[in-house]
Amino acid sequence: MKARVLSGLQPSGQLHIGNYLGAVKNWAEIQGGYESIFCIVDLHAVTVYQEPKELAAKIRETAALFLAAGIDPEQSSVIVQSSVSGHAELAWMLTCVTPLGWLQRMTQFKAKAEKQETIGDGLLQYPVLMAADILLYQAAIVPVGEDQSQHLELTRDIAQRFNSLYGQTFVVPATHLPIVGARIMGLDDPTQKMSKSATGSGHAIALLDDLKTIQKKILRATTDSQPAVDVETMGPGIANLLTIAQACDSSVTKESVNGMRYGDFKKRVAEAVIARLEPIQKRYREVTADPAYIDGILTRGREHVLPIAEDTVRKVKSAMGLYV
Repeated sequence: MKARVLSGLQPSGQLHIGNYLGAVKNWAEIQGGYESIFCIVDLHAVTVYQEPKELAAKIRETAALFLAAGIDPEQSSVIVQSSVSGHAELAWMLTCVTPLGWLQRMTQFKAKAEKQETIGDGLLQYPVLMAADILLYQAAIVPVGEDQSQHLELTRDIAQRFNSLYGQTFVVPATHLPIVGARIMGLDDPTQKMSKSATGSGHAIALLDDLKTIQKKILRATTDSQPAVDVETMGPGIANLLTIAQACDSSVTKESVNGMRYGDFKKRVAEAVIARLEPIQKRYREVTADPAYIDGILTRGREHVLPIAEDTVRKVKSAMGLYV
């Protein structure tokens, strides 16, 4: 029996090349080796206000980009988080066994809370919902980046605490997946991870950016004061562009770009990115030509995972003495 793997992305903002190279590309490569579930986590998205019509459109756009980027519905279940009520139901039951101090120590909560005048309770409970996403499907493996490793460790703590209190109920997920995607930084600030929430127009390459825009963003990317690429002393900007190019095209090596003047190097990076994204954009247009196709994939994914989710919720209720 294959191990079950689960991961997901929020349908807010624009999916960018960091999301693709850091997550979705990896999912597509490993999906055949596992029982794979990939989730559009819209309940996570509404921890901050989302315009309803825009969110509804983004959910389908994200699903289409998953498919265009190589997620195969014959091998993987693509689901929308809110379409399976077990996510929210289990999150409440897990909230009741999660010490408040565990949540208040989460670095992402503290960082986001500092930027907001009003903090919704959903922001604090976000990691418990993430734990519910994972534990609902008894996922053994969760491919996440290092920025999510604290959340995954919390999931393990919650699962172990629940099992200790109520008996063996949850699979405790692995702490990491051996195969990890590239860590992509912002084009405008290569010391910060590329983010969907960043506002600068030159920060990220969206998967649906037109090809001229992609080239323009790369040509304007932050570098350093050197005249040419020196792989021994390169700064974070050049290192980030090289990581992007290598993740898009395996023929790009340190040796092949060493000594290139920055203008020529950036053109080489743009070529690699465009060659990678152009087929994805073509497939995206094909997938979105029939909206009923996307809804059908999401319905089929939900129908496949629903028995797993319902079984877990039933076991948790029974373990806690709740009415089943």
